[in-house]
Amino acid sequence: MTKAHLLGAVALCALVATPGAFGASTRQAPAAPPGYMQLADLFGESDEEKAARQQKEQNQDEAIGALNNKVRDLEDTVRSLRGENESLTHRVQELDDKIDRQKKDFEYRLCALSAQQLGASTAANDPNAVPCPGGAAGGNGGGPSGFNAPPAQGAGEARDTEPPQGPAPGVLGTLPAENPPPPAARSASNSQGEYSAAMNLLAKARYDEASSAFRAFADGHPKDELAPQAVFWIGDIAYLQKDYAGATRAFAEVIKNYPTSSRAPDSMLKLGQALIASGQKREGCTALAALKEKYPKAPPTVLVQGSDARKAVCRGVS
Repeated sequence: MTKAHLLGAVALCALVATPGAFGASTRQAPAAPPGYMQLADLFGESDEEKAARQQKEQNQDEAIGALNNKVRDLEDTVRSLRGENESLTHRVQELDDKIDRQKKDFEYRLCALSAQQLGASTAANDPNAVPCPGGAAGGNGGGPSGFNAPPAQGAGEARDTEPPQGPAPGVLGTLPAENPPPPAARSASNSQGEYSAAMNLLAKARYDEASSAFRAFADGHPKDELAPQAVFWIGDIAYLQKDYAGATRAFAEVIKNYPTSSRAPDSMLKLGQALIASGQKREGCTALAALKEKYPKAPPTVLVQGSDARKAVCRGVS
């Protein structure tokens, strides 16, 4: 090769290697060193890359493990709280049941003492009894918690042996919904409801309210078969409150307006006792003496009490 040929080849190589030669308008990035990619693909990631990747995976595993631990802790806490809540709910229910039993026991005791003071019965089968709540639950007249009602004393202890003329206080009849009750039946149902409400007040020893309720019933339903019962309870409450004048009027009202009722003998006995308690011993003894003559078929307990009262108080009274 001549010197001229060698210079021409060098010039051509320079033109090819020079950017923008032959009118090129773009520039290209320098090429990677020969064989670089081929080496990376051939031998895999470097030690530094592998270490970085492993460190990243280890950090992720540690973070996931920490989150799992927190989730387990929260689940344990929730289970513990749920158990405590169930335990507290059970204790609250037990306390509610205990309070309810104590409330019923108190109500029965109060009612039984009220009946004792009034000389009344608490027996469930006695239509003249004070309706003590829970009285039938104890059996044999006993109330809640094995409490036994004290024995009734006084005139109210006596009861007529004739069968009751109507349903027991507080027991209301029902009619099918498709057959509306006649006006008379509705009136009787309303009156029985009023009487039951008055008896409930009496059972709670709310004497003033009970007396007012009985008076409203007797005035509003003077022909009702329960009217003499209502007037008798007015007198019995007044006697208990030592309002002997009011008791005398009520018992005399029973004898005058309802002479054939089951409460008439009781009222005669209590009339005599009220008169004696108010200082009218002669009039009281006269009433006691007339008891057996006026009501010879009165219950034996009433006649015995009248006789005993005369023997104790009326000797030498003329």
